[in-house]
Amino acid sequence: MQRAVNMVAQLGLRLQALPLALGRPLSCAQTKILGCDRVKLMESLVVGDIAELRPNQGTLSLFTNEAGGILDDLIVTSTSEGYLYVVSNAGCRDKDLALMQDKVRELQNEGSDVSLEVVDNALLALQGPTAAQVLQAGVADDLRKLPFMTSAVMEVFGVSGCRVTRCGYTGEDGVEISVPAAAAVHLATALLENPEVKLAGLAARDSLRLEAGLCLYGSDIDEHTTPVEGSLSWTLGKRRRAAVDFPGASVIVAQLKGKVQRRRVGLMCEGAPMRAHSPILNTEGTVIGTVTSGCPSPCLKKNVAMGYVPYEYSRPGTPLLVEVRRKQQMAVVSKMPFVTTNYYTLK
Repeated sequence: MQRAVNMVAQLGLRLQALPLALGRPLSCAQTKILGCDRVKLMESLVVGDIAELRPNQGTLSLFTNEAGGILDDLIVTSTSEGYLYVVSNAGCRDKDLALMQDKVRELQNEGSDVSLEVVDNALLALQGPTAAQVLQAGVADDLRKLPFMTSAVMEVFGVSGCRVTRCGYTGEDGVEISVPAAAAVHLATALLENPEVKLAGLAARDSLRLEAGLCLYGSDIDEHTTPVEGSLSWTLGKRRRAAVDFPGASVIVAQLKGKVQRRRVGLMCEGAPMRAHSPILNTEGTVIGTVTSGCPSPCLKKNVAMGYVPYEYSRPGTPLLVEVRRKQQMAVVSKMPFVTTNYYTLK
């Protein structure tokens, strides 16, 4: 399944068939949570089991409100240096920082040992099946020992103090490199000197994350969506579920035990591509939901999308209709990811 490399910027082709793609520096919020009560603070805001993380292991988690709605998705890493490293979305930067800073002040007033430090770093995403091979040339650490969702601080092509995390929002193997902002252009230039590496923008990343069934905050999940509705129940730590001690837990745990009214599902169709806000209908023609993300899949040569439908229509294989350009066309509920992910795990 080989494809022309020069099409990556135009179509965002699956990185399985490309050497590499280098995303632009991201303006994500990067913070350190320090102090003996750092886990206490983070677990007061997110649904995940942060206490169980091993040194330098990270997890995708969710900020939630008291109604169970998702305020943002984020990655929390428990570092061997004794702090939590948090990366959240650029579009939610201000509200996420305010949320954490308010909680820091609250706990400090109660006598807790906790503080927050904003990290003035850029974030470069190097994604693709040969990402580790390319990066290995510029680091002393053995990247074979760095599996998915783990990280380490290292010098990268002469830039010291970089945190390399084996992750990325493409469904492929790759890394995200937290680099001091002043050195971001230098590092990007060094990576691009390898002919394997090509620049890719957010449009390319969007088709990749959609093929991998990954949510985009503000489109597929938001403050009015719970983790259960968003098919993100796997982010809820088992201990946290039992303790019912995270924001919105009473709502979310009740949904886990019963049926939710709606669920995020994958959709596939042929014909015109489904786009955000396209109506979803049952086969009788009644509107039952809405598409939240959609695009042609370069890998599958079909159109893929996500959207919300009532629970009774959420089973894979269920036939539905979508309205595209005022015309109805057949669609089918499909399992996600649409394309098998290729994360690197230790054998």
